Amino acid sequence: MRPEIAVLDIQGQYRVYTEFYRADAAAKTIILVNGSMATTASFAQTVKSLHPQFNVVLYDQPYAGRSKTHNRHEHMLTKEVEGQILLELLDHFAAEHVLSFSWGGAATLVALAQRPRRVEKAVISSFSPVINAPMRDYLERGVDYLGNLDRDRVGHLVNSTLGKHLPSLFKRFNHRHVSGLAEHEYGQMHYHMSHVLNSDRQCYLKPAKQIDIPVLFLNGEWDEYTSAQDAKLFAQHIAKSSFGTIQATGHFLDMEHKAACQDSRQALMAFLRPEHQPRRLHYHTSQAQHAFAI
Repeated sequence: MRPEIAVLDIQGQYRVYTEFYRADAAAKTIILVNGSMATTASFAQTVKSLHPQFNVVLYDQPYAGRSKTHNRHEHMLTKEVEGQILLELLDHFAAEHVLSFSWGGAATLVALAQRPRRVEKAVISSFSPVINAPMRDYLERGVDYLGNLDRDRVGHLVNSTLGKHLPSLFKRFNHRHVSGLAEHEYGQMHYHMSHVLNSDRQCYLKPAKQIDIPVLFLNGEWDEYTSAQDAKLFAQHIAKSSFGTIQATGHFLDMEHKAACQDSRQALMAFLRPEHQPRRLHYHTSQAQHAFAI
């Protein structure tokens, strides 16, 4: 399964590395949005779950992965800029769906609030509008370690918090990746974390009010940092919101164990292609909110 690779010019300001996994029989295209400090490689399992039922697009932010050699890194990117980049990519690939992971949810909400005309559905995974006590502790330590370029501590921080339920092999890969990032990437992550710490909850909920398409929020049962319960606050702002909880898994959902991977795929397909799924999921409906547990 080889992708079509391109580096796209975004309004003459940024160059973005993309991978397009084409499927001849697919009727829809979905774009995946990375989390913080992540690259296209982090979506390897998700691509297998979605392709060939969908054409799948991956990309690296201008400061990360295979995009970073094509950009100058003169300014920090805000979630608004990342949202604009996503809008450009949605238009370029004529995508009907978008799926984000963790911090990628911030840019995705910004983009969806603009009501891109082609987009029909969105999935926002491992994200919530609440900075709870565990997340605040993670962010405060992250700001400290990143600001001091303490690479080893940054790597251990990710693995002992968000990644605590990952298999040991994934933790080793995570530590090697995170501790080996370029200085400008640490600067970008420091900027992101500082912004989140100093923002109020409305910075995520305000754009949510403008979203008029179905959005599935998918969280892990054991994820104390972006909890399933906290994510449900979006129900008050997105009329067509639904919520899924993947049982016995944490922040990284389909990467943590085989059953979580299968359950994550089932949740995605039940939402994105309900007409092709067996009726095995039982939904509870309350006003505009739909909830299911897997």
